[in-house]
Amino acid sequence: MEVMKTNINKIISSKEKRKLSMVTVYSFFQAKMAEEAGMDILLVGDSLGNVMLGYENTLPVSIDEMSLAVQAARRGAKKSFIIADMPFLSYQSSISEAVNNAGRFLKDGANAVKIEGGKEVKTIIETLVNYGIPVMGHIGLTPQQINRIGTYKVQGKTEKNKNRLIEEAKVIENSGAFSLVLELVVEEVAMQITEKISIPTIGIGAGRYCDGQVLVWHDLLGINTEFTPKFVKKYANLREVIVKSLEEYISDINEGKFPTDENVFKGELK
Repeated sequence: MEVMKTNINKIISSKEKRKLSMVTVYSFFQAKMAEEAGMDILLVGDSLGNVMLGYENTLPVSIDEMSLAVQAARRGAKKSFIIADMPFLSYQSSISEAVNNAGRFLKDGANAVKIEGGKEVKTIIETLVNYGIPVMGHIGLTPQQINRIGTYKVQGKTEKNKNRLIEEAKVIENSGAFSLVLELVVEEVAMQITEKISIPTIGIGAGRYCDGQVLVWHDLLGINTEFTPKFVKKYANLREVIVKSLEEYISDINEGKFPTDENVFKGELK
C-alpha cells in the first residue's frame, strides 16, 4: 500500500509552521504532475465544469462527472492527499444524500470532501465527520450560490459582512472541519479569521496571511486566457505554447515534413 505524503494530522499541524500548497486537478496526468511537483493537496474542484466541460459555471456539474475526475486523479497521484468538491445539490437536499455522495467520493479515492457554505451546512459537516468523512469548509465567495449573490464580488468589505465571515469560520471549525477555504475575502479579514481559528485556512483571492493557497490549474499555467482574476499569478503561458505546437504540427503535415523517415516502420513486403 502506498504511504500518503500528507494526511489530516499533517495538514492541521502545519498551521503557523509552514504554508500549504493546493491546486485543482481533474485528470490522470494533471494529478500525476502535481504529485511529482510535491503539491501538498490536490483538489478535484467543481470548477471542472468551467475549465474542462465548458459549462458557464459550476452549477451543472454532476456527481457522476466529479466521480470520474476523482478516480482519474487518484490513479495519477497514488500518494497525494485528494479532496473532492461536493457539487451543487449533492448535499443540500438531505443528510442521507450528503453522506452517500461524500462516501462515494471516498470510495473513488478521495481522502476528504469540500463543502461550500456557513451556518447552513453546520449539521451536514458534523454528520459527515461523525461518519468518518473529513470535511474542508469553504466560505467567502461561494460560486454555487451565484444565482443568489448575482455576481462574483469580494467579501468582507463591511463590518457586518466581516463579522458574519468570522462567525461562520468559527461555526465550521466547531463542526469538525479540518481546514477552511477563504475565497475572494478582503486580506485583513482573512488574516483575522486565520488568527481566530485553530484549523488551517487556504486562500484563493484572500491575501497573504492565510495558512495556504490554492489556484485553478488552468489559471496558474496560463491555459485559460479569456479572463485572469486579480489574485492569479501566471507561472506559464501554456496556451500559447500548445497552440503554436499544434500550428506547427498542421504545417508539417501540409508540407510533407511529418511523418519523416524516423517516424515510419519498414519491412519487407511478403
